[in-house]
Amino acid sequence: MGLPFLNSFSAAAGRGVWHADELGLADAQVVATGHAALDAELPGGGWPVGAMTELLQTAPEAHVWRLLLPALAQAVQARGGPVVLIGAPYEPCGPSLAAQGLPVEALMWVRSDAPASRLWACEQALRCADVSAVLAWLPQARVGELRRLQLAAAQHDVLLFVCRPESAAQGASPARLRLQVESCEADSSQIELRILKRRGPPLAAPVMLPARNERMAALLAAARLRRKLRLQQQGTAAAGEETTSTAATVVRIDAWKGGPSALDRIAVVA
Repeated sequence: MGLPFLNSFSAAAGRGVWHADELGLADAQVVATGHAALDAELPGGGWPVGAMTELLQTAPEAHVWRLLLPALAQAVQARGGPVVLIGAPYEPCGPSLAAQGLPVEALMWVRSDAPASRLWACEQALRCADVSAVLAWLPQARVGELRRLQLAAAQHDVLLFVCRPESAAQGASPARLRLQVESCEADSSQIELRILKRRGPPLAAPVMLPARNERMAALLAAARLRRKLRLQQQGTAAAGEETTSTAATVVRIDAWKGGPSALDRIAVVA
């Protein structure tokens, strides 16, 4: 005599089992990254909420804002609380972030060089119900310390991004998701994202993203065109030839089209 109950249980359990050769489903809430090509490669289609995402880089701030801004802006709109920056290597350019959807008043910058102080501030921010997301630079954090942060993020359903040096890729990490972020050597206008850890099969090729948003890319392209035309008018370049120059041109960006979201900063065009 068969055991129909056990057979039915096995079939039902099998439907919920994740197979390592398939991209896993998210077991918690996610926030879309704002980059369709990246969403397609992440479980659930976005950054995991209540879990650590680890970003490994050679330079501590390279491409971080370009990669995370859409999700951080979404988190602020949804929860209304601040994005806490812990140990950011440089002061964020508030007007630039505001022009891309992240208001300056939504940023809280915690400055500290001491590793223990950064970890303490990160854990306290994760435990605060009003915080929308935490972005921390923790180059010296150990596995046990990261595991404590992972647990704090899970208890309070907070977006947590931890930036660490590229050399950390060789060590273990409790992060749900690990990405290596670097500039594309073949095309400086692109970013290479290598997914080192996810719930799914290894990614054979990196995900490519534009290094600049469309508005900034269009603005810089227009500035380069104006410079080329000016040089041609001055007789420094023959008509039809590509103009190259090692000098930098300083372009003043006064405002974006669209009203109050003004980007008022200096952009250097190579």
